[in-house]
Amino acid sequence: MILNLHRQGAGVSVIARRTGLDRKTVRKIIASGLEPPVYGPRPPRVTRLRPFEAYLRERLAAVPELTRRRLHRELGALGYRGGYTAVTDLLRKLRPAVPPPFELRFETPAGQQAQVDFAQFQTEFGDEPGVVRIVWLFSLALGHSRMLRGRFVLHQDLPTVLRCHIAAFEALGGVPQQILYDRMKTAVIREGKEAGHIVYNRTLLDFARHHGFLPKACRPYRAKTKGKVERPFRYVREDFLFLGSRFRNLDDLNTQFRQWQDEVRQRPRACHHPVRRRRALRRGASASAAAAGRHVPGGAAPGAADHPRRHGLGRRQSLQRAQRDPPAPGGGPHHRRRGAHSGRRAGDRRHPVLEGRGQRRIIAGHRSLPPPANSHTPRQGAAAVRAGETVTPRPLAFYDAVARRLAAAGPLP
Repeated sequence: MILNLHRQGAGVSVIARRTGLDRKTVRKIIASGLEPPVYGPRPPRVTRLRPFEAYLRERLAAVPELTRRRLHRELGALGYRGGYTAVTDLLRKLRPAVPPPFELRFETPAGQQAQVDFAQFQTEFGDEPGVVRIVWLFSLALGHSRMLRGRFVLHQDLPTVLRCHIAAFEALGGVPQQILYDRMKTAVIREGKEAGHIVYNRTLLDFARHHGFLPKACRPYRAKTKGKVERPFRYVREDFLFLGSRFRNLDDLNTQFRQWQDEVRQRPRACHHPVRRRRALRRGASASAAAAGRHVPGGAAPGAADHPRRHGLGRRQSLQRAQRDPPAPGGGPHHRRRGAHSGRRAGDRRHPVLEGRGQRRIIAGHRSLPPPANSHTPRQGAAAVRAGETVTPRPLAFYDAVARRLAAAGPLP
C-alpha cells in the first residue's frame, strides 16, 4: 500500500496519515522498496511496575496535577526499583485526558477580509520526465464565503506575489477591505521597537494603496489566525494533486487547477434542506458581490495600467501618475482614471506578463541597445548601431601628432 501510494505521487506526510505510521518509517520503506511484514499484537509482559499500577490510579484520581518526578519518588519510597521511563509511559495512559478548550470562531462580514498564504508541493512534469519540481501554491481565500483563488508558481519573490494578487482580484471581480498575511518577507520586513508596531514592505504598501485595501499581519507562531486559507491546502493536496493527475508543464498545472476550482472547490456542499441550500448558494455570491463593490482600480477589466511595473517593480513614475489622477465621475474613491490607457481592454496589452526570472521580451520595431559586457540574459537581438555612434580606438601618439599640427597651424581666422 505504501509503495502504491508513493507511485501515485503521494507525499510522505500524506502516506503517514493514511497508514498511521511514522514518517521516518515511511521513508525507510520507500527507500528499500519492500513492504513491511504484518505482525500480530504482542502478549502483555509482567513488569516491575504492575504491582504499583493501582496506587498510581488512586493518586491521579485524587490529584491529577501530580508530576512524573513526584510520583516516581513516591514509588521509590514504596519499594519500586524500575526505571523512570516505564513510569512515564504508564502515566501517559493513566492520566485523565484534559478536555480541549473552547475555540472562538473568527468570522468576518462579506467583502471585509481575505487571507493569503503559500504552500509547497512537489510534482513531476511530463515535459521533464524524471525531474521532481518544487512548486508553490499562492492562495487568496475570502474570509466570509471561503472562496479560494490560487495559482501555482515557481518562486515567492515580490513580482510573483503581486502578479498573483492581480490575477486573484480579476477572478473575484473586486478587492476586499483588508488582506491578512503571515510574516513572509514580501509582506512584513520586521517588527518595530515599539510593541505592536510592524514595518511592512514599502512596495506592498504602494500596491495596497493603489488597489484600495489594507494589509494586516497576523500574530507570529499562531497558525489558527489564518486557518481559512491554510486548511484548504490539505484538501488541494489530497483531492487535486493526489488523484494521479499528470501535468505537462506549469501552464497545464494552472489550467487544470483553475478548472478544479470552478467545478469542485467552489461547488457548495450537498444539502437536502431547501432553505439551507439556498443560503449556501448565496453565501459565495454575496461575498463576491461585496468584494466587487470595491472594484479593481481602473474598471472591471484591468488593462495595461494594472501591470505590476506600476507597483514598484519598474518605473515609479507611472504609479505616481496614477495616484495624482482625479477620481472618475461617479466611480467613488476606489475608481481612478487611466489617462492614456483609458478604454483599453485586457486583451490589448502589448507587454504580456512573463513567468520566471531574467525574462525579456522586446516588441519588434522597438529600439534596443547592445547588452552590457557583464550581462548573461539572452536577448532577441540588439539593434544595429547607427553611423557615428562608434569611436575607433587609436594610440595616444596619433592624438599627440594631431595636437602638434594644430599648434603649428596657429589660431583659426
